[in-house]
Amino acid sequence: MRASATRSTPIWLVTALLAVATSACTSQPTQPAATDDRTDIVSTPTTPAPEPTPHSVGTTIRLTIGDTTIDGELWDNPAGRDLVARLPLTLTFSDYNAVEKTARLQSAQTMNGMPAGDDPNPGEIGWYAPSSDLVLYYGDVGHWDGIARLGTFDARGITLLADGPADVAVSITLSDR
Repeated sequence: MRASATRSTPIWLVTALLAVATSACTSQPTQPAATDDRTDIVSTPTTPAPEPTPHSVGTTIRLTIGDTTIDGELWDNPAGRDLVARLPLTLTFSDYNAVEKTARLQSAQTMNGMPAGDDPNPGEIGWYAPSSDLVLYYGDVGHWDGIARLGTFDARGITLLADGPADVAVSITLSDR
């Protein structure tokens, strides 16, 4: 029988190779420094995805708040079209939590095809389905289930609603422009 000669690999070499292999599998790629002017690096700029648009251009309206008339728009969405079909309207809006004015509609707006809730911005018109209220937002209310955003009104309306009386008559009509 012939004895086989074995050569042993030094342990330090095995350890070094394992360390390199492990770090190559787990390390994150590094980005070049902002001051790096190498031309061999190709980078793809990252831009945030556009925010979903809750509406498309709809119907221009006029809101008369007290004795001031401002422009607005009702968006082309199911609830916005439902409100357009009800115009003209004159309602008494009452202050709610110092961020919105609300007025009860006699019959509910449609929520078909609308999100379950939303986060309206100041200067927007909304529908709050749980209480059947048309809403003019002049402050930030946050996200609530049951809110449908219907449109916008001129920024001057924010000040009129915020600084005006707690209860105010508002007429909403189709615009002639």
